Amino acid sequence: MAPVGAGLWRTLRAHQVYGANTDVGKTIVSTVLCNAVQRQEQRAAFLKPVSTGSLDDADDRHLKRYGVGTLTKCLYQFDEPVSPHIAARQKTIPRDDDLLASIHKTLSDWARTDIDFALVETAGGVHSPGPNGNSQADLYRPLRLPIVLVADSRLGGISSSISAYESLLLRGYDVQSVLLFRDNYYQNHEYLGDFFRNKSIPLVPLPAPPARPSQTDASALAKDEEAMSAYYQRVSRESDIMRLLEEMNARNTERIERLEEMASRAQDLIWYPFTQHHGMRPKDITVIDSAHDDFFQTFGSSRSEKPDSELRPTFDGSASWWTQGLGHGNPELSLSAAYAAGRYGHVMFAGAVHEPALALADNLLKTLDNPRFAKVFYTDNGSTGMEVALKMGLRVSCDRYGWDAAKEQISILGLKGSYHGDTIGVMDCSEPSTYNKKVEWYRGRGHWFDFPLVKMVDGQWKVEVPADLKAELGSDVEFDSLGSVFDLQTRLSSETSLRYKDYIRKTIKDLVHRHGMKFGALILEPVILGAGGMLFCDPLFQRCLTDVVRDHPELFSPNPPSPKDASSWSGLPVVFDEVFTGLYRLGRPTSASFLGVHPDIAVNAKLLTGGLIPLCTTVASQEIFDTFSSPEKSDALLHGHSYTAHAVGCTVAVDSLKAMSDMDSNGSWEKFKTDWSQKDMAPANASVPDVWSVWSQSLLQDLSRAESVESVFAIGTVLSISLRDAQGGGYTSTAAKGLQQQLAIGSDQFNVHSRVLGNVLYLMSSVTSKPESLPELENLLRSSLV
Repeated sequence: MAPVGAGLWRTLRAHQVYGANTDVGKTIVSTVLCNAVQRQEQRAAFLKPVSTGSLDDADDRHLKRYGVGTLTKCLYQFDEPVSPHIAARQKTIPRDDDLLASIHKTLSDWARTDIDFALVETAGGVHSPGPNGNSQADLYRPLRLPIVLVADSRLGGISSSISAYESLLLRGYDVQSVLLFRDNYYQNHEYLGDFFRNKSIPLVPLPAPPARPSQTDASALAKDEEAMSAYYQRVSRESDIMRLLEEMNARNTERIERLEEMASRAQDLIWYPFTQHHGMRPKDITVIDSAHDDFFQTFGSSRSEKPDSELRPTFDGSASWWTQGLGHGNPELSLSAAYAAGRYGHVMFAGAVHEPALALADNLLKTLDNPRFAKVFYTDNGSTGMEVALKMGLRVSCDRYGWDAAKEQISILGLKGSYHGDTIGVMDCSEPSTYNKKVEWYRGRGHWFDFPLVKMVDGQWKVEVPADLKAELGSDVEFDSLGSVFDLQTRLSSETSLRYKDYIRKTIKDLVHRHGMKFGALILEPVILGAGGMLFCDPLFQRCLTDVVRDHPELFSPNPPSPKDASSWSGLPVVFDEVFTGLYRLGRPTSASFLGVHPDIAVNAKLLTGGLIPLCTTVASQEIFDTFSSPEKSDALLHGHSYTAHAVGCTVAVDSLKAMSDMDSNGSWEKFKTDWSQKDMAPANASVPDVWSVWSQSLLQDLSRAESVESVFAIGTVLSISLRDAQGGGYTSTAAKGLQQQLAIGSDQFNVHSRVLGNVLYLMSSVTSKPESLPELENLLRSSLV
């Protein structure tokens, strides 16, 4: 199903009419505005997406009768005079996506004609349900048309009008004008006029329409029609209405002008991360007007010279740098954030506590399901969370082994290509690379193992061993399925496992005894090393590395003390950086579960808040916590941030974890799992783990056979495509640029914003992506590569 774009046209001023309540006069206001437009010698159109009740009382019929010259259309008509979700029960119900697509197409068609002004009128109040039972405020959000809000002039109307406005605001709508009827008794228009004036939103009070006749005979109805015609002729001439229309026209023009200049202004004012600005031009900058679900709405990226809309759906291919989990503009998370902001704002955390931080700590420990974990430390982002993890790990190692870090260098063990952030401490935990080797303070303190990679090549899953390690680790191994690669229960007893462990043990022994190195922690990105180039490490290698470190503490100290108990760390504290791969990114609550390992310290961020707000947690064992406990203040973990345990972030994270956990248990991903169980898993092998992806197996098969593709893999929401490069690939490779540019051009329906890591182009969806929404994107990939 192709995505629906937001609506913005140069030739058509399109607005959506919402009511603060039912029966507030939306259709009368629409008729007034359309008649006023016609008086300006312009053409107006009125669209009613869903109408219920008798045809004689239908809103589009009212516009046809009184809106002189106005073009009218109704998309779906239901006979019962009830809420659309009830009326639709006995009919064929249009899918929400189909309804939105019909609205967008209708408006686009009108934009190509002589129509200058269009209104799309909702039914009932802001949260009245649509045909499928979803709130209209959420249903119509992808279109993000500017709003004409019809306020309520009756008793209680001040409250309902402000509530309606705030509901729209929370969902990212722009309320551009407010109209309501004057009532000399309640005088809501005076109070609301001041309220909206302070928001720079014009409010226009209208004379109340003629009272409805109590009689229904032909004579009474004729008099009513005559009175209404006279009312519309009079009110549509009022100067306030004419000024309002001029302002609505100006705002449409100003919005387009702002979008047109954003890229050039950004180039003048902004220093972008991970960007070489030399040679950069405004056209290289993506202008994002809004975002919804998996898509940005971008300006100026259409293939057509006469676009349907100035805005185009653009798939957020990097999941906004790996943060998106529950979709852009998620209304539930927005409400959570608003609640916490209203309740707390931000409050001091050191030596204090608030409910969101306590609830998140409790829920996170249950989600991670690691018997070693006991304490949660809050930071702002993944890099600083890893700084805390590094401080924890090095301190406990020095304490146990009696090392003095002020007099001798304490290093870390890790994997080649790993990267844990841009702050100076964790930068030293990575080997020299494009990211860090030109940073003046970088030293690079550690040893990083090269490792076998998991990939699909020409339709076949394989574990590929680096050429210079084949003598120690053996030859490449092919597998029937990705699940078989993760079948560590079987693979741990294999010859490969013995080779891995022997190589790792000998390497560490040589580093410590011959080269005199001291190691304070083992730091791993489980399963996938993200920034290093989407490197899919053989899970058996990571498991063997962890086992060797824990099973052989004598490698690190000649007389290591015995661990206190089974949950005590041994050899080195094991730190898992799950900032990228944790919390359902790979289809499970933790990526550690793929390895069958309980780390001593783990760091989570990105998906922690569903992609809404920065927050990070570093979780550790009680034993590690106790190492910092002493009578001396200087022995404490002296690390913190002004916004530590930000109440808004913690509240959103609690709801985000619950939403993802619910999806895990309620079958939301069953279609994806079924695709992989039918085509990937070996049914006769009961020990094969549950490994799946939102990206179809058929897509991987097709792409892996493409001439320009070296290898592919997919797991959870992640898809990685390695392009052939005669120069060998790496971060500075340009091999993936061509594919990136093809996706940026896209199809007639949408395009793709993606990031590349050298010769690797990766794509990620949200965990909320639906099976019917990804095939169009997969087809675009096929057409670009196969």
